[in-house]
Amino acid sequence: MDFSLFEKMEADQLRSYIRFLLWHYRVVDAFWFIKVGERFDQQTAEQINEEVWEKAAGMAAKDLRNRFQIEATGLEGFVQALRFFPWCILVGYQIEQTQEQVTLTVPSCPTQVARLDRGLGEYNCKEMHRREFVNFARVIDDRIQVHCDFAPPDPHPDDLFCRWHFSLDSSPDD
Repeated sequence: MDFSLFEKMEADQLRSYIRFLLWHYRVVDAFWFIKVGERFDQQTAEQINEEVWEKAAGMAAKDLRNRFQIEATGLEGFVQALRFFPWCILVGYQIEQTQEQVTLTVPSCPTQVARLDRGLGEYNCKEMHRREFVNFARVIDDRIQVHCDFAPPDPHPDDLFCRWHFSLDSSPDD
């Protein structure tokens, strides 16, 4: 890769380019999903999406740990890495952390909102996110457990698309 262009950029230009990359990342993901659904069917698009994001999330967690020297494990390491994850930034995950648990909520999901605005209805993203979060968490600490309160296709409040909980498995090692 040729990064010479970035060496000449001022901080505000770099931030603008990061915004472009993240926006474009979301656009590519959206069109990829839509086109797979059109070519095959919605269920196939959802299944492929689950496989892609399961793999991509684990790769991202590993890379983020290395690039940003995240040495913490447990919930602390998970949250540190998750805050760098592009979807955390794009979606605006709300993260609440206690000693025992991390709660992630999504009041407004850009993907689901865009679908609803276009009359497409919500798509089933629960299994995709479960696999994504499980694989991301596993890279940080394999004791992290993932629990979903609700995510589409589940019924949810009008002001909240999904809510996830992450905790450490406290069972003793055998």
